[in-house]
Amino acid sequence: MWSRFLHLTLDAVLVSTILASIKRLTGIQPAVSKIQNKEIRGYIDQYLGVGEYVLDASILYLSHSNYFERRR
Repeated sequence: MWSRFLHLTLDAVLVSTILASIKRLTGIQPAVSKIQNKEIRGYIDQYLGVGEYVLDASILYLSHSNYFERRR
């Protein structure tokens, strides 16, 4: 049971991180403002915030790694 919960949680974080990277690269983002229920809108904002955090933390970690380099 715990392994299934962990698997679903990690999948949700992965999807949120993908949405954050799409937002950062293209400017396209989910239309959260169209959700009428304020409570659900708040949860969605928090969910998308997790993806932003994971993306930022991953970029920070990889930028200090010797195995990755920045090309411009």
